[in-house]
Amino acid sequence: MARLLGTLLLVAAGTFTATGAAAAPDAAAPVPLDRVIPAPASVDPGGSPYRITRGTHIRVDGPREARRVGEYLAGVLRPSTGYRLPVTSRGEGGIRLRLADGPYGSEGYRLDSRRSGVTITAREPAGLFHGVQTLRQLLPAAVEKDSAQPGPWLVAGGTIEDTPRYAWRGAMLDVARHFFTVDEVKRYIDQIALYKINKLHLHLSDDQGWRIAVDSWPRLAPYGGSTEVGGGPGGYYTKEQYKEIVRYAGSRHLEVVPEIDMPGHTNAALASYAELNCDGVAPPLYTGIKVGFSSLCVGKDITYDFIDDVVREVAALTPGRYFHIGGDEAHSTSHADYVAFMDRVQPVVAKYGKTVIGWHQLTGATPAEGALAQYWGLDRTSAAEKAQVAKAAQNGTGLILSPADRSYLDMKYTKDTPLGLSWAGYVEVRRSYDWDPGAYLPGAPASAIRGVEAPLWSEAIENSAHIDHMAFPRLPGIAELGWSPASTHDWDAYKERLAAQAPRWEALGIGFYRSPQVPWPAAQE
Repeated sequence: MARLLGTLLLVAAGTFTATGAAAAPDAAAPVPLDRVIPAPASVDPGGSPYRITRGTHIRVDGPREARRVGEYLAGVLRPSTGYRLPVTSRGEGGIRLRLADGPYGSEGYRLDSRRSGVTITAREPAGLFHGVQTLRQLLPAAVEKDSAQPGPWLVAGGTIEDTPRYAWRGAMLDVARHFFTVDEVKRYIDQIALYKINKLHLHLSDDQGWRIAVDSWPRLAPYGGSTEVGGGPGGYYTKEQYKEIVRYAGSRHLEVVPEIDMPGHTNAALASYAELNCDGVAPPLYTGIKVGFSSLCVGKDITYDFIDDVVREVAALTPGRYFHIGGDEAHSTSHADYVAFMDRVQPVVAKYGKTVIGWHQLTGATPAEGALAQYWGLDRTSAAEKAQVAKAAQNGTGLILSPADRSYLDMKYTKDTPLGLSWAGYVEVRRSYDWDPGAYLPGAPASAIRGVEAPLWSEAIENSAHIDHMAFPRLPGIAELGWSPASTHDWDAYKERLAAQAPRWEALGIGFYRSPQVPWPAAQE
């Protein structure tokens, strides 16, 4: 463990041998303030470090939501330090979480560390939570272990002031192609929260599976969710299970965005109810990975009764602001039918108090006022398609950027990657990081960019180990693009900060991909 801790501290200090591997460090040196991911907006190092000891307490100044952040922090620190770390509203020194007015926005924070203690100040509990994630990364990687470790637990002296560049910093998990259990989803929530992701987009339905119970259409989940890619048993979430995911995400200050894809990607629904098909004949369940062959029947009134019921029930379970209606790869729907469909469906979403999000093909129709379009095109996508999206942005549609050849976490790193697909190309770590969301889409006003999202499609992803390998180390880079000022963007500096995360992932049990583009410390036995 001493070797593992020392490796982290050395990489954090940016010291490498001629071969690019980490050299032996001073094990007592604290992690520098500027070595966290995402890169903070402002760092002012200096002064003596703070040391967490057996006498440390966590003081919380604020309402119940703030205290929950304190309890969360204690839950992270207690197993590895072996300390009691009582959460209290009294006392001096120690670790203090406080809510106060200031230039923090809804998610920003200030972290002050000195010999006498660490104080995290924010305007909202979400800011305190993000500050806590920074504090975790300022502690040795061993702090993530679930058993007592020797320490020392030092936090470098100085001040961090930090606010996000974008309000939307998302991660999407496709639970439709392969089903993931509640516990597997929770595990991913914990991982993405470490990097200040604030949206969990759940792709709940597709040709291969329907994953959410709908009382008014009771066959959807038990039958439509009874299989998955490759013919496995599939699965679905009961309403209580879905609410548990929403609650758990909320406890990590993530907003769940449900997606029910339509009018295409709907074979699981069409197989469940024959009347949703134009010819009244239900197709068989589907376990392949082709796209574009299915469509709801745009001309039938029952289609919109179905959509109204589904949106109503799923929206009632989801306290967040948004509802994703998909809309991509509707190759079996004519353009005229697609436009007519979207004109009818978008008001249904508004009727139940939600804001529409669609994949960027929505801009080929008329996006509702306030709607967001999620761009998933490639660098090589046609200029005409890019211009269509940019025009919608110029007319007020907000954009979430998820370029498939940059941010799709299911793309292979190289031709030798055993998992994933490669239709968008190979996406190594540098490629996934080295682009600027504010200048990515020609003609789109910078003011229209709401943020970024890293989708993880699951045609070839079956379990948490697969998620680990494909999301790490790329997801932290997408998170940094969403959070950090453009001025901090520098691959050469980032790859060293990224390398410093390796011992932390090892401590957390995350089986990441050791990209040759990153100067990782030597693997630990």
